[in-house]
Amino acid sequence: MTEDKEGAAAAEIKESRASPSVTKPSFFSIAASPAGARVQPATIAPAQPSELPADVEDIEPPPPFDRLLHAGLGRFTAGLSPASLALAYVDWAMHLAAAPGKRQQLVEKAARKLIRFLTYATRQAADRDAQPCIEPLPQDRRFRSEQWRQWPFNLTYQAFLLQQQWWHNATTGISGVSRHHEQVSSFAARQWLDIFAPSNFVCTNPELFEVTLREGGLNLVRGFMNFLEDWERTLGGRPPPGTDAFKPGVNVAATRGEVVFRNGLIELIQYAPTTAEVRAEPMLIVPAWIMKYYILDLSEQNSLVKYLVDRGHTVFMISWHNPGPEDRDLGLDDYLRLGPLAALDAIRTIVPGRRVNAVGYCLGGTLLAIAAAFLAREHRDELNSISLLAAQTDFTEAGELTLFIDEGQLNFLEDMMWNQGYLDTRQMSGAFQLLRSNDLVWSRLARDYLMGQRTPMTDLMAWNADTTRMPYRMHSQYLRRLFLDNDLFEGRYTVEGRTIALRDIRAPIFAVATEQDHVAPWRSVYKINLMSDAGVTFVLTSGGHNAGIVSEPGHPHRHYRLAPRTADQPYIDADTWYSAVAPSEGSWWPAWAAWLEEKSEARVPPPAVGAPAKGLSPLGPAPGRYIHER
Repeated sequence: MTEDKEGAAAAEIKESRASPSVTKPSFFSIAASPAGARVQPATIAPAQPSELPADVEDIEPPPPFDRLLHAGLGRFTAGLSPASLALAYVDWAMHLAAAPGKRQQLVEKAARKLIRFLTYATRQAADRDAQPCIEPLPQDRRFRSEQWRQWPFNLTYQAFLLQQQWWHNATTGISGVSRHHEQVSSFAARQWLDIFAPSNFVCTNPELFEVTLREGGLNLVRGFMNFLEDWERTLGGRPPPGTDAFKPGVNVAATRGEVVFRNGLIELIQYAPTTAEVRAEPMLIVPAWIMKYYILDLSEQNSLVKYLVDRGHTVFMISWHNPGPEDRDLGLDDYLRLGPLAALDAIRTIVPGRRVNAVGYCLGGTLLAIAAAFLAREHRDELNSISLLAAQTDFTEAGELTLFIDEGQLNFLEDMMWNQGYLDTRQMSGAFQLLRSNDLVWSRLARDYLMGQRTPMTDLMAWNADTTRMPYRMHSQYLRRLFLDNDLFEGRYTVEGRTIALRDIRAPIFAVATEQDHVAPWRSVYKINLMSDAGVTFVLTSGGHNAGIVSEPGHPHRHYRLAPRTADQPYIDADTWYSAVAPSEGSWWPAWAAWLEEKSEARVPPPAVGAPAKGLSPLGPAPGRYIHER
């Protein structure tokens, strides 16, 4: 692309974002464009009131003063609704007050636990190798060190675990309490107890105590300096220390390619081939827009993009625009049309006559499922296969994240987004950190501020700090239509005013879930087997939401379970499937690559980069512009 054309395109994109009264988005079809015609980026406009569902139009919005009050309050509560928390507490407290039998059980449990503790303390005084009376949960790594077996630290952590177990009993199993309020009450009690865990204090943590004595308190001085540095960076909006060593386009997001298409919402990257021939079917990756795309293109040794390119795939990647206040009215339909559907149109122009292997990660996988169902409804046979990586289509068992999803919480969150036009990831991070507070909050506090040690920064950690925002309208629709109402899975989700259905999808599906996923629990991901009439190959891999997907060959301590299900085979539940499928050692990437190759027709010479004659001239090298937006 010449410099004047590139400048004109950039000006048009900037104008489309800056103007609050631009015309309705003009969605295009590249395939229908005449040869030599320049395809212009689609403009993005606020949705008009007439586009809202009738039941939403009839509801009078809350007064601006109420919204401003909630938005201001949210700055002090990390985005959590005090009303929702209070309702859960009142539901629990009133039903417990009306349950004398339950209270009696709790008194008896407290007495039994006290006897167990005293018995252990007595035995341990005579035998230092006495077995503990309670073990931590498998995911609780705070008390794994042998130093916790020494007196008196063994007594403190045993007392804490017994108390934690008692409070779980106290907040669950109470007749009449709604399931949601029970989960919130139990979660809140656990969070409150974790504040006072013995691992958080120098005098009750043997590892901290030993380091402090050995260094004469210098660890606390270093920890205080770490605290001041983090505080200064947070106030200045700067990323954590060490992230500067990972620069997109240099040592992360560095796989060679070109941006071949850009509109106001996405850049489409086409990666350069590294083999003499490639698979005939191109591949489109739709990442989540809650973070930058390059989790799938980290360093050279763990880049999924590079792995696919080196295996002979023509890979295209969506890089999302980081929305600001001017993008507040972008909705899910805008993300669908200007995202995967626009990218598919561009790919059909560059690689005509070929169906696409589509891949979606996390939220991008949910959007890809919506796109696939929409294409099926329109009788458009453009997808050769669909790979969903840690992506949910059913949200009824979406794990502890649903603790923050109810009507009161969503109203509170919407008022925060309404005030600023988007949801900042710093506001989102509070909820995600609470879900794994032992690892992400308290362990970090002990390590960084009390032990005075910094964990070396990795490419995955640096990516996790490279945050993005979520537009007001889109995020509200996502939480309500998918999380709260589960419209997609239950057949009520509409695109362009007409319902779509997941069961209409006919392309074969490869679905990957991870065992320790707090964002998309594997049993929730597994439910794609209930709705798809296409064949589903389901994979359950070790690791969490991010590390389980970024699981390159050679990564130590990795395993996975894989089993295909054809369309005519009966459904089996998740737990039965888990028991029946034996684990395989290693990375799941080679198994996926073999599955993709089975779906391919042949090898062909690599396609050209872009399609200049059809208006898709290269716009610049990867990783493009949008990745640098702050």
